[in-house]
Amino acid sequence: MSFGVGGLLLWLLVFPVLSVLPGGRLQRISRGQRVVHASFYFFIGLMHRTGVMTYEVNGLEKLNRPGQLIIANHPTLVDIVFLISRVRQANCIVKHSLWRNPFMRGPILNAGYISNGDPEKMIADCVAWLQSGGTMIIFPEGTRSVPGKPCRFQRGAATIALQANKIVTPVTISCYPSTLTKAEPWYQIPERRFHLAMQVGEDIALDEFTPIQPKSIAVRRFNRYLQDYFTQQRERYKDYGK
Repeated sequence: MSFGVGGLLLWLLVFPVLSVLPGGRLQRISRGQRVVHASFYFFIGLMHRTGVMTYEVNGLEKLNRPGQLIIANHPTLVDIVFLISRVRQANCIVKHSLWRNPFMRGPILNAGYISNGDPEKMIADCVAWLQSGGTMIIFPEGTRSVPGKPCRFQRGAATIALQANKIVTPVTISCYPSTLTKAEPWYQIPERRFHLAMQVGEDIALDEFTPIQPKSIAVRRFNRYLQDYFTQQRERYKDYGK
């Protein structure tokens, strides 16, 4: 509830003020992303202080670099909140249906987030953002993963990574005990507070994949590489925080 109310207050009180400040579109987007970052940082801190969750981040120093594509797995409902709370200025892909959500519309529009409504435009917008020096966060699964099932990645993230040819950094998110997953209703509360952990991996070199022709084969091979990587990492950290 506090998350929804916070989004509505940003839409009604904060973003109208930001919209009248001087500056072009990119400056407005920059301000919007920083406001979302600060609000998500506060929200994660609130959940921690009230005893809902504990958390840790390993390798934070590897994030917050220009032209960085952050690729992460997606076990819980709060993954994007957790990630953006640690990345000062980041773009991400948002379901087109959320443009009609009164709690989310304000942050989405003002932060310049990218819609998945048109896949070709989505890929082009993400590539352009990265090549301009912006940071992107992408969940290749497209939705939350199902516990116990292997990773199944859509090819959009691999396509964007190879077209942009910028920094690619993997982030493994784990949650114990399992909560806020696709297999559980959001109101189902675990018996103990959950622990959310973020492991920032080493940058993934693209040199092995960029020369491959045709590009469709390069995308398939890189997508398979990402699936294997995150399947191994997820197994490695499945009981982290137990």
